Amino acid sequence: MNVLVACEYSGIVREAFAKLGHNAISCDFEPTEQPGIHYHGDVRDILWTEDWDLIIAHPPCTYMANSGVRWLYNPDGSKNIERWENLKEATAFFNLFADHPCKRKAIENPIPHRHAGLPKFTQSIQPYEFGHTTSKRTCLWLYGLPKLVPTNIIPKENRTQDVWLASPGPNRWKERSRTFQGIADAMAAQWTNCKL
Repeated sequence: MNVLVACEYSGIVREAFAKLGHNAISCDFEPTEQPGIHYHGDVRDILWTEDWDLIIAHPPCTYMANSGVRWLYNPDGSKNIERWENLKEATAFFNLFADHPCKRKAIENPIPHRHAGLPKFTQSIQPYEFGHTTSKRTCLWLYGLPKLVPTNIIPKENRTQDVWLASPGPNRWKERSRTFQGIADAMAAQWTNCKL
């Protein structure tokens, strides 16, 4: 399969597919963290240049995530115009993937706020359903793909909030945006043989 992993610098999802023999490429403004096929630049440069069999997109969530809805308004109750403009751009970028003609697509993001106007997500997953101790609810918008089936559920008493409790710093966003290996492996195993 020709697989595009959009907005991924870590290479985790890309390499999960590559290990199964697929032609997988990641794309991001950041360079890749591990060897593999990576387009260092704007995904719009390559989004329509190939006949993709599967697109997995991780569009930036800063302006659409429910956790940031409070920043849409200033302390005096007026609209934060810049934030609303950024939200409009972020939603349009999300829709590049939702509207793409590829028949198999997955878009990943945190829980969105209602002002983003996104379609209802198909499924929400947790890393602890795929062999990691971490709690971090993630939403998936699935097109032509089945819901992911948990592979290794960690007992509740062993789960942590380490992503949410991550220390502030310049790389916090990078640490919080990485896909967990167990989730990437499940995507590769469960989404490459599904029939339309």
